[in-house]
Amino acid sequence: MNTNPAHRLAREFLAAIGRGEITDKLVAPDFTAWTLTSGDSDLPRFAGGVKMLAAAVVGDLVYEIDSLTAEGDRVVAEVRSDWELVTGQRAQNRHVFLLTLRDGRVASMSEYMDPAVPREILGPLIQQLLAKAQQ
Repeated sequence: MNTNPAHRLAREFLAAIGRGEITDKLVAPDFTAWTLTSGDSDLPRFAGGVKMLAAAVVGDLVYEIDSLTAEGDRVVAEVRSDWELVTGQRAQNRHVFLLTLRDGRVASMSEYMDPAVPREILGPLIQQLLAKAQQ
């Protein structure tokens, strides 16, 4: 296992997303995120989205890391995901995460992926879960 602290933090962060648990230990208080499908998010919005994603998936969403590259305060992670939704449908995607680190925590994240997967597969389910939560 790589002992590079930036690699370790990136692995912990991706695992936390998969569990739906973003903690103060992992992210800076002024954490920001940008994703291809959601645009800009502050920490509360991002953490809420991560919890909603976890509610839509059976078990943990696992990111299979193909490569990690760290230089300075940045880490690039190339990953694959393959998960089962609560509807029984499977979804796969490829992602590139760009993490900016500060003081041993993730200060910002950008995620690039095939937008068809969240738009066509995950989006309708999230809308159903939101509607159910509002009842």
